[in-house]
Amino acid sequence: MSFPSPIKNLIEYFNSLPGIGTKTSEKFVFYLLKKSPQDLKNFGQAIAELKNKIVICEECCNFSEKSPCHICANPNRNKKVICVVAKPQDVYPIETTNKFNGVYHILGGTIDNLNGITPDKLNIKQLIKRLKNNKIDEIILAFNSNIQGEETIIYLKTILKNFKNIKITRLARGLPMGSDLEYADEVTVSNALEYRNEL
Repeated sequence: MSFPSPIKNLIEYFNSLPGIGTKTSEKFVFYLLKKSPQDLKNFGQAIAELKNKIVICEECCNFSEKSPCHICANPNRNKKVICVVAKPQDVYPIETTNKFNGVYHILGGTIDNLNGITPDKLNIKQLIKRLKNNKIDEIILAFNSNIQGEETIIYLKTILKNFKNIKITRLARGLPMGSDLEYADEVTVSNALEYRNEL
């Protein structure tokens, strides 16, 4: 049995999302069919606003409603300490610890040569520019405990050693190998941050 085109098209859209299979996509679509026209309109509007109302912060490369973002614009944050993370989702677990009062820099991913993600495709140039234009005391490298995270740390360590007065640290080994920072619990992230190691 083939679904009507509008249903099939929406299933295909959901199917293109990471981690969403056909069965889950079908559940989403048939759930939406039970919603009121106003609910569907609101849902569509929320999706449209992702592109219309979200910008990339000119300083940290994070998603925000305005640039600079609320973290970069906050005068109470320590602008001399930058925590470098792979993606915007990695900021949240660090923020929930209430142990970090610096600012962030989002690389937009990690080096993964097998999948064509080379250093030039990441926000590394923007990071170097920040280091040249500001007085920075410390860079914290906070990446997932996997091969790509390690490769990115090694690459950044090589580049950042040219900045002699900046302390380079990485999260302590509290995160199990292969784990994602965005899914780590608050205590693990807090300990990894507090007991970070100098490179």
